[in-house]
Amino acid sequence: MSQDSHHGKWTVSSSDEDDDLPLSGTTTSKPHQPAVSSPSYQPAASASPTIPKIEAASVEVKPEPANAPVSSLVISSEARQSAAANQVNTVKYESSPSLAGKRKNEVSDGSGWALSDSEDDDGDVKGKSLGNSPKRAPPSPKTKKVKVENERPPSPYGRLYYIDEPEDFFESSIPPLNDPYRFYLNKVTGLDRKYNSGALHIRDILSPLFGTLKESAQFNYCFDIAWMVDQYPSEFRDRPVLVVHGDKREAKARLLQQAKPYPHVHFCQAKLDIAFGTHHTKMMLLWYEEGFRVVITTSNLIRADWYQKSQGMWMSPLFPRLPKGSSDDEGESPTFFKRDLLEYLAAYRAPELEEWIQRIREHDLSETKVYLVGSTPGRYVGPDMERWGHLRLRKLLYEHTDPIAGEERWPVIGQFSSIGSLGVIRPNG
Repeated sequence: MSQDSHHGKWTVSSSDEDDDLPLSGTTTSKPHQPAVSSPSYQPAASASPTIPKIEAASVEVKPEPANAPVSSLVISSEARQSAAANQVNTVKYESSPSLAGKRKNEVSDGSGWALSDSEDDDGDVKGKSLGNSPKRAPPSPKTKKVKVENERPPSPYGRLYYIDEPEDFFESSIPPLNDPYRFYLNKVTGLDRKYNSGALHIRDILSPLFGTLKESAQFNYCFDIAWMVDQYPSEFRDRPVLVVHGDKREAKARLLQQAKPYPHVHFCQAKLDIAFGTHHTKMMLLWYEEGFRVVITTSNLIRADWYQKSQGMWMSPLFPRLPKGSSDDEGESPTFFKRDLLEYLAAYRAPELEEWIQRIREHDLSETKVYLVGSTPGRYVGPDMERWGHLRLRKLLYEHTDPIAGEERWPVIGQFSSIGSLGVIRPNG
């Protein structure tokens, strides 16, 4: 449909391209269509004492204009600010600057004036007589600040974001490991050391105190590859890392570009079969010379999520290797953690994860005392509806808890940055 106005002619298109899937880090504003069964919207692994579940829901954010500054975006969390910033700073595949831009930047006679090919500028020049106009001295050039190579850009998270942690902040210490549920909080910068007692930082998790690392897999939503690599101790910094992500198109290109200086970093893209699927899983698989470990966190792999925030993590025991000749069914825990973890990884249908699946089969996970609640995008019917997500959580609560007399009704307290879509909203609520 075309319209004419004093601003010119404009056209409204109903191209099918508008229905393309959104870029990674954003979601479409179209309402969810109710599924025949119980859909799950993002893969997320979680583990906790009485079956808590560490997973985040997707947030619906309208795409911002292409040139909007990052600081002007109104996003529900820093993680989504990081994802939105990636959307703004698209990757350009130009091999050289355009001729017009080059001409504007060339200096003709050393006087400080730059040439321009603007048609407006040409019109001004044609309408004036250069011979009759008085000569003007060129303006004194302003002193430009020399840009330092390693100078940090302005932080979208505030001026205090770059305050460095004290020297003793990263002194690794093993927290009490006799906790049957092994749930820990992260260290918070600025607190007295006694308040960080028993807390962990990502550098602690990856330190040699917990094992001699051979290889790792990092599942997450937001990544800062350079920052992530720097969290590994120097002796493990060149060990292979598999990054499991859900980015597509330009966002995927940016992620791959981040990893160019790091040849040991490899990628696995999660397949999201439905438009509303989001890869929110935040999990580490750590393979040591001494065994294998699983870590499930609430933090993205960006500094903002590990800096002055209360985040949580579950760290498994060090799982030993099973004796040679053991069957795949051995090494199971009373909570069927091994089975559920293998099923979750198999749901990715990714060849890059086959080696990790085999490694897990070869280890003894029987010491696990928590349940795993995973979520994968899709539509499920029958018994499959209780394999994933909130229906899986409901099933576990029903099977392993007993009601308290007189207290059949009790509140559920949840902490999250967004709740996502709850389906079609009825007119009367």
